[in-house]
Formats: sequence, C-alpha cells, structure tokens
Amino acid sequence: MTGTAPSVSVDPSAPVHRSVGAAGAAPGFRGPPGPLDPAGADAPGASGVPGGPGVPGDPVRHWYENEQGWPTVPGPPVRLSVGVRFDVLDVPAEAGRAALERLEGQRSAARPKDPRRTGPAAGGFPVALRGGRMLLLVAAGSAEELPGLLAWLEWGTLALDLAAIGTGGLIDAPPPPGAAGRGAVRPLSPGNVGSQGAAVWLRPPEPGHEVEASLPALSAAGTRGDVPDLARLVNTVATQCHRVRLLRARRRPPAGVRGAGRTGGQPLARS
Repeated sequence: MTGTAPSVSVDPSAPVHRSVGAAGAAPGFRGPPGPLDPAGADAPGASGVPGGPGVPGDPVRHWYENEQGWPTVPGPPVRLSVGVRFDVLDVPAEAGRAALERLEGQRSAARPKDPRRTGPAAGGFPVALRGGRMLLLVAAGSAEELPGLLAWLEWGTLALDLAAIGTGGLIDAPPPPGAAGRGAVRPLSPGNVGSQGAAVWLRPPEPGHEVEASLPALSAAGTRGDVPDLARLVNTVATQCHRVRLLRARRRPPAGVRGAGRTGGQPLARS
C-alpha cells in the first residue's frame, strides 16, 4: 500500500453518527446507534439518592470531571461526552484483544523491553470493555476520518463489525480504578473477553496526564513512542475484525445442513 493517508475535514454541522449504508459512508463502516437520552430518566441504575451513581457530587462524576477534565452529561448513570477530548472505536472484544496483542508484540520487538513496564496496559492508550464490545479511545475527530481511512486501507468494500462514535455521542463511564469508583482494571486475557455487564477499564486513563497525548491520531510522523498511528491501529483492528468474522462463519454449519435429518428429535421419515 502506498500513498498518503487522507485528511478529512470536520464539518461541525455534519450528523454525529453514520448509520449502516448511509450515503457517503464506506461499506466497511458501521455507525453506532444514536446518542442516549441525556436526561437518563429511564436509564438502568438511576437512583436519585444524594451522592449516588450519576447524581451531582458522586465520586465517579467527580473523578471524570475534576481529575480528568472529561465532560459528562446530567443524570444517572454517569455518561461521558464523546468528541470533546476523544472519539471511540467500538469493536468486537475478541478482535480488539487480538489487535492489542499484535500491536504490543510489534512495540516490544521494536524496542528493548523496559522492566518497569508490565503488561499490555503499560504505555497504552485507554481501552474499556463493555459486554462483548471493546471501546478504544482515539483522538477527537477520528470518527470523521474513519470512512475515508478504511477506503484508503482497502477495507472499504468489506462489511466489518467496526463502529466509530464522535461528536455528540455518549458512552457509559466505567468506574474509575481505585477508591474513587472501586472500578476494576481487567487483565488482557481471553477469559474476560465477551463477558457481560457494565463497562470496565482494561486500560484506564493515567491520572494527572492530558489524555490527548496518549491517543492514536493521524500523523505524518507515524507512531509516536508507544502510541500507534491511527492508520496503523485501524488497519490492525480491521484485520482482526475480518478474521473473527471468517472464523465465526466457518463455525456456522451451512444453511442446508442446519436441522436437516431430524424433526422434533426424531429421524425424518423416508417414503
């Protein structure tokens, strides 16, 4: 592959989300569902208890707004505004795990291993898990770049289970690690991929650091230290999304074979 990664200008008046098959969207790009209701009146976990989850003054909201400088929306549960400090790539957890392992292996091979760094979370950009999905935090504006980037990487003609959330979108806030939110930090292993439940941090943001410096972004300089370039990240994730899709298709029996030969638990009668 040759050439220069495209740079797509961001139109502030453009729609926040792109849906499947939307005009102008690359076929390999699947937009997420629309933003959640900011009021959150019917959201699960809404409590109205002073200091409870999602209520002004609770430790989770305080950690994100005051310690991280990340905007949230009113009402429970606590949700983070996307497109201000970061955008999000939403991928299958299995594909995301494989992509992170591959990127970590490439990083380790390219430089001597630092004994002070342990595990794939060392020096990495923030990543969260929610059910069977992995949320990769990337530079703000990346959601607008994704359709053109997928086309440039020659993934645009394939259906990929890959979504991007940009300006105006919302994600559930994983509980912060430590005492503030008693949130868990999950190890990167096959055992926790695809587990159900609320969002948790796989790689939490580093307290006291500007998150922008740690996020993958389109850059003429390519990889910045431990942070992969956005094009490299998207290409790696797309490869793993395609691999997972093919593996699932191989495990699925052909349509003509499913349920053939038995009806109600008994062999089919032959005449």
